[in-house]
Amino acid sequence: MKRSVLRLTVKDVEFIAFELAQGLFDSFKEPIPDFSTRFPDKLESCLAAPFQGFSRKDFYPTLISKSAALFYLINKNHPFQNGNKRLAVTILLVFLHKNGKWLKVGPIELYNFAKWVASSPASLSGSIMTATEDFLKKHLIDIKK
Repeated sequence: MKRSVLRLTVKDVEFIAFELAQGLFDSFKEPIPDFSTRFPDKLESCLAAPFQGFSRKDFYPTLISKSAALFYLINKNHPFQNGNKRLAVTILLVFLHKNGKWLKVGPIELYNFAKWVASSPASLSGSIMTATEDFLKKHLIDIKK
């Protein structure tokens, strides 16, 4: 039986933004703004898009494709006034952990990848999504129980 992928909620992201992302990225000189200043419609869209489909077929059928979409959308749609790359990294890690996975990659490599995705042209979104899936496949590991 196929295990369904667990979603992140807006409440999860609120916790991530203030408890995790701010602590993980203390060395950055730019603080992450108060969660209430986010762009709500954009955030909800970023969280919902990886789970959308049509005619009983998911647009993003695997954990990796859902993870790549979530990471890409948080990076590119800017649901926060500041800290979108940092939050995209942290949200990705929490999403993977919630689903029994983790990334075995150094923090600098992961953050540099986030910067690369964020600076990519929107016209290359398909290629960037494929590259993101490849990056995740390369570094994805099971969490040891």
